[in-house]
Amino acid sequence: DAIVVDELSSFKNWNSKRFKSLMKVRPKAKRVIGLTGTPSGNGLMDLFAEFKVLDMGQRLGRFITKYRQDYFRPDRMNGQVVYSYKPLPGAEKRIYDKISDITISMKAADHLKMPELVSSEYRVYMEEPERAIYDEMCEDLAAQLDKGEVTAANAGVLSGKLSQMANGAVYTDDGDVEHVHDQKLDALEDILEEANGEPVLLTYRYQHERDRIMARFPQAVQLKDSETIAAWNAGEIPLLLLHPAGAGHGLNLQDGGHIVVWFGPIYDLELWEQTIDRLYRQGQKHTTSVIVLVAEGTVEEDAMRSLDAKADGQAAMMEAIKARVNKYKRGVA
Repeated sequence: DAIVVDELSSFKNWNSKRFKSLMKVRPKAKRVIGLTGTPSGNGLMDLFAEFKVLDMGQRLGRFITKYRQDYFRPDRMNGQVVYSYKPLPGAEKRIYDKISDITISMKAADHLKMPELVSSEYRVYMEEPERAIYDEMCEDLAAQLDKGEVTAANAGVLSGKLSQMANGAVYTDDGDVEHVHDQKLDALEDILEEANGEPVLLTYRYQHERDRIMARFPQAVQLKDSETIAAWNAGEIPLLLLHPAGAGHGLNLQDGGHIVVWFGPIYDLELWEQTIDRLYRQGQKHTTSVIVLVAEGTVEEDAMRSLDAKADGQAAMMEAIKARVNKYKRGVA
């Protein structure tokens, strides 16, 4: 008669099969507990489905349309199509007030003895010919390259193509890989040299990134199975390649190293934080270093700003709920 949902954020999509399946049996449970470190990783819209799992829609409503109308307004649009929503003035506080009676927030750093977490950006700079290709793609939504043409039908595709170019290669329309530059591979070589033999966890987004990294650094090993994890934690792998989507909630890699390098930033705060938490978690004995390779003057700077904004929003929610917990402790509420 009770359900415990570990990583409640994996139920944030109200259209997903897992959400619909759980809601079919949800009325049978008298008590539901949801656990997550990223309740609003991509904004307050994530909370609707998560809290419907908990209370069947008592606090934030039973329907997503009503939730949007009550707390949001359209932000980015193309005609009648809405791509994103922005909270109405005061909506954050109203949402927090609605959910605060069944929500508590606790940070590991407040309750566990954790080492320091240090983040930094490592800037790389494209040469003029490389920048010309990037700028052409940015302005014309198309670029003619040696192995074929690269085109973007919309802003979302364009962002992906520009991210690839910033990282050094891009898929053409025919699926071939066009090399653009090696600035990030050169920067990674410097970082590995500065690591002075310490193991490094390296994230990548595209297969051509992984292939180029493994060609340049033969010591690199891709995370595939439990045997790879065991070898990493035993200190046998100097450079471990990991895709953020495969980082896995609860995956323990903290015994193998304390340096995380992002080949390029991403827009998804949940994947970002979950990946870093593979090393920065209970049991980590060293200062954890997070290094992000960022191509100057590219969409990667936008990604970093987006991550910061999302992190600020989530931190505000955590702090609001945390303040409520402190009141309970003092016997005020």
